[in-house]
Amino acid sequence: MGKGYLRMKTDSVSGDLINADFKDLAAAAKKLATHAVHLGSLGFGTTFLEWIASFAAIYLLVLDRTNWKTNILTGLLIPYIFFSLPSLIFSIFRGEIGSWIAFVAVILRLFFPKRFPEWAELPAALILLMVVAPSLIATTVRDDWIGVAICLVIAAYLLQEHIRASGGFRKAFTQPRGVSNTVGIICLFIYPVWALVLDIL
Repeated sequence: MGKGYLRMKTDSVSGDLINADFKDLAAAAKKLATHAVHLGSLGFGTTFLEWIASFAAIYLLVLDRTNWKTNILTGLLIPYIFFSLPSLIFSIFRGEIGSWIAFVAVILRLFFPKRFPEWAELPAALILLMVVAPSLIATTVRDDWIGVAICLVIAAYLLQEHIRASGGFRKAFTQPRGVSNTVGIICLFIYPVWALVLDIL
């Protein structure tokens, strides 16, 4: 009778231990899934913000040819796009497609300068920069915090130059022509700030 009681008590204890182990495994799996989803969403957020930043820089380049009549050095948007362009688009233009576009642009600029449109100079310079950039810059620096810091410096410089050209911070947000430019420049800050925060964390 005593032996049977001991056996039943031992079986009950081992069953409780197994149940506790399964609960611990389930909790660990749940935490792992939560962290994986969180990290995945952060990566998705960074890629999404890269798209926003690149489109904002392209938008500002278009405005430069239409109604942005200031002395701001918009040529700085070219390295900004270079460092913030999503990897998918960057790899396409760095490959054979970009080489052909750069080749045609150089031929037109050299032999048919009058037929080469003025608005195409900066986009052609961007394609040429992507094609001829050394691998150290195109891969290591572009994907590192250095490229993000360069984007942040360019955005800060363009903002302060735009505010100065508009005649003050308030006018930059109230003038009809200034608001669209200001919003575009502020969008340039979103990606580098987010990427630096993730890098610090």
